[in-house]
Amino acid sequence: MNFKKVYWLLVLFTVVLGACSPKIRTPKPETEKPVQKEKPADKKPIKKFSQASVSLLVPFKLDELNLKTATKADIEKYAMPIDFYQGFKLGLDSAAIQGLNFKLNVFDTQDDNAHISVLYKNERFKQSNLIIGPVFPDGLKFISNYAKENNAIIVSPLAASEPAEFNNPNLVSIVNNIGLHGKKIATYIAKNYNPANTIVVLINPKKTEDEQFAVPIRNYFQTSTKFVVQEYASAYAFETKMIKGKEYAVVLTSSDRTFVLPTVEKLYKLKHLPTGGYSINLFGHPNWVKQNYPTDKLQDLNTIISSSYKIDYKNSAVVAFIKKYRYRYGFEPGEYAFKGFDVGYYFGKLLTTYGEDYRDYLVKDKYKGLHNNFSFIHDEKLGYINTSLMLLKFKNFALNLVE
Repeated sequence: MNFKKVYWLLVLFTVVLGACSPKIRTPKPETEKPVQKEKPADKKPIKKFSQASVSLLVPFKLDELNLKTATKADIEKYAMPIDFYQGFKLGLDSAAIQGLNFKLNVFDTQDDNAHISVLYKNERFKQSNLIIGPVFPDGLKFISNYAKENNAIIVSPLAASEPAEFNNPNLVSIVNNIGLHGKKIATYIAKNYNPANTIVVLINPKKTEDEQFAVPIRNYFQTSTKFVVQEYASAYAFETKMIKGKEYAVVLTSSDRTFVLPTVEKLYKLKHLPTGGYSINLFGHPNWVKQNYPTDKLQDLNTIISSSYKIDYKNSAVVAFIKKYRYRYGFEPGEYAFKGFDVGYYFGKLLTTYGEDYRDYLVKDKYKGLHNNFSFIHDEKLGYINTSLMLLKFKNFALNLVE
């Protein structure tokens, strides 16, 4: 990690991004629908900005960092907010090329609600057309009342929490909550397996986080009597009830490595018994994407996991972004730089195209980004929820896109 990555962020600052910002190749909307002609009387005039004000709230906590004594490990702790900010700024730069000036106000929240409350009296913050952050759930809960009282759009860029936790109808949730992951897995099984010879099995230790993943899967299949669904606390309990000739779609709801690893090993052995194994296809928890398990066994079990993101390093837009980021900042972009870019470009483009009415188009404008796709639905109580998810399968010792 380069020390210059944090040096210039030691103070609170305001950046103005104009239409003259340097250009990089950017993702395009997922679908381009033909424009429907309207009668002049039906047209709603779009209120354009001369300059859009965007506030970015991230926990730099740079007052805690002493560059003279900081170690590499110390610097690494600050990588997430800095990478996200730098990616976000490049995304807003790219949107600005389309003709709108952006006033970007960057605030260090210190991951402290007291710092957020001070912003309520800050004129630059109060005049924001869009607020990105806070990053963590506690801050998002704290700012909910402000959002409702001021009808302010708040974008949650990184938290995977359930929108119901925040009680904010103006919240835009970028990262898919665990319930959506469960529903995605259940839908895929129902669509691709024959209920006549398939048994759906949940291996569920029933810790709180396990249940969060299991509940939507269980609920989905309870609405249909076509599939036989069984649930066990372990693979050893499952083994005693197995039937030869049946196909098993096994969903392992845990992300606890000490539980998952022996379970995967057991399922692999059950598939390859000397006396004739069982037909097992495994579905895992989305957190597995960041964990380390024996790829050969996951591949053998045809393992599929859901994921909120995947970066295709062969994609031309991704290659262009990496080159631009490397040129601008002198090092490689991390995961959060990609996430920052997509959020910055998507919302910058909305503001550029639709002006003050941009929120009306959140559920209409689909987006295919560098790391993820955005497809929002709106709930009167929970706000705007990104429902776009992908499924990844272990194949050729890599995670490959299924859908």
